[in-house]
Amino acid sequence: MNMRILRGTIFGGIGFFLLGWLIYGIIMMGYNTANTNQCMNNPNGEMIWWAILVGNFISALLLTLVLNWSGAKNWMDGLKTGALFGFLLSSSMAFGFWSMTTMYNNFTALMVDITQNTVFYGLVGLVIVLLWGKEQK
Repeated sequence: MNMRILRGTIFGGIGFFLLGWLIYGIIMMGYNTANTNQCMNNPNGEMIWWAILVGNFISALLLTLVLNWSGAKNWMDGLKTGALFGFLLSSSMAFGFWSMTTMYNNFTALMVDITQNTVFYGLVGLVIVLLWGKEQK
């Protein structure tokens, strides 16, 4: 694995964790709690931390690979490509959940979920491109 992919995965994983905590755990927590079915959540907020970290680093690797394949060179490329990837990924998942579960209490909550994921992936894409370093030749 080249160092750029490794650095992007590490910094992206940290970005996913910290921005996820900020966006989902603080800024949007009240809205998401009120507008999604809480039956699927672990009781009393008991999280499996190692699984959160594994998921963050896998997401970071996937986004880093997409950014690398797209030829992202600057922060704007990272923001746009990350946001587009986040929009497409979260839209496919959200509409899948909408069609087969009771996860969302209303359609607006589905659209807010897609929007917050689009912003989230865009910001992490920006972080990855800013911190993955120059391409080695």
